[in-house]
Amino acid sequence: MLPVSRPSMGQEELDEVKKVFDSGWLGLGSTVFEFENVLKEYLGAKNVIAVNTGTSALHIALDAFGVREGDEVIVPSLTFCASIQPITALGAIPVFCEINESNLNINVEDVKKKITSKTKAIMPVHYCGNACDMDALMEVGRTNNIIIIEDAAHAFGSSYKGKKIGSFGNVTCFSFDPIKNLTCGEGGAVVLSDDNIAEEIRRKRILGIDKDTWHRYRNERSWFYEITSQGYRYHMSNINAAIGLAQFKKLNFFIEKKKKIVKKYNDHLGFLDGIKILNWDLDNTAPFAYIIRVLDGRRDKMMEFLQSKGISSGVHYIANHTQPYFSQYVDSLPVTDQVWKQILTLPLYYDMAESDVNLVIQNVTAFCEK
Repeated sequence: MLPVSRPSMGQEELDEVKKVFDSGWLGLGSTVFEFENVLKEYLGAKNVIAVNTGTSALHIALDAFGVREGDEVIVPSLTFCASIQPITALGAIPVFCEINESNLNINVEDVKKKITSKTKAIMPVHYCGNACDMDALMEVGRTNNIIIIEDAAHAFGSSYKGKKIGSFGNVTCFSFDPIKNLTCGEGGAVVLSDDNIAEEIRRKRILGIDKDTWHRYRNERSWFYEITSQGYRYHMSNINAAIGLAQFKKLNFFIEKKKKIVKKYNDHLGFLDGIKILNWDLDNTAPFAYIIRVLDGRRDKMMEFLQSKGISSGVHYIANHTQPYFSQYVDSLPVTDQVWKQILTLPLYYDMAESDVNLVIQNVTAFCEK
């Protein structure tokens, strides 16, 4: 089967991991700090804190910015549940909002309607790597004194109006899981400019241990440390950071290859009856996934057809407000209700051969012409 997605890994990653093995220091250490510095330079960011997953990044950011029980966080329902679970883990309330049909990103006008006196944060998701309308969102945040916590799990390498996602705004959270544009095997990062909150996040990622105290006493009393805040075991390991460093050297090639595939898909699928493609800003976007909308209730039939031709497809994602665990937060979301039943994810990954891309195009076309 042609997969929907697959990581691109090779000898370069193995060589970097071997260096860590040879050092004998597998946990949080110099390789993680090197990875953070590489990301800081690439993004033009002030603070980058590497953690073990993108979900951890969202949770620790929400926590550090003071989201607590009873607070409300506005978030699109059409996203992976990893965007929602960190909210509910803190006892906060996810307030689901609508998306734009054109690119499946958060609908700013609906966000404005959902703001209450309890709204603590807004969490836009840069869907498929296409940036949300950050100017409008940041203005909403400033006007209402609400923090904007960007879920940029799909968007490492993407830009907004020529500025890298992560180089501006309040706080941005990335994911480096196996199928992301840059993988660490597993990993994530919190990116922000506020030095005080960045230090709080650094403590929280390693069980609330005050690193300054750790460093201050390490020579005289290597056993001594102080716990200064609620913390978690969320730090990235040197092993994962080593994979990320090797991947980073290939990032531009990866992005350009995926852009080429997306452009070819758009050119061949954009005119077909029975489907809609998303609006793409390929000049500014590092594509993560390729999603079409299959109209007239035929999405599942297309999935079955493609499966019969040896092509995997997927649904990213089942709307969260339809999930049993989040049923208490249900709101009326007619656009999302319609769209999530139409979306279909087609194969897109760095190592796709041109013949693989052609196979997908031929069979999507054949289905539409039936």
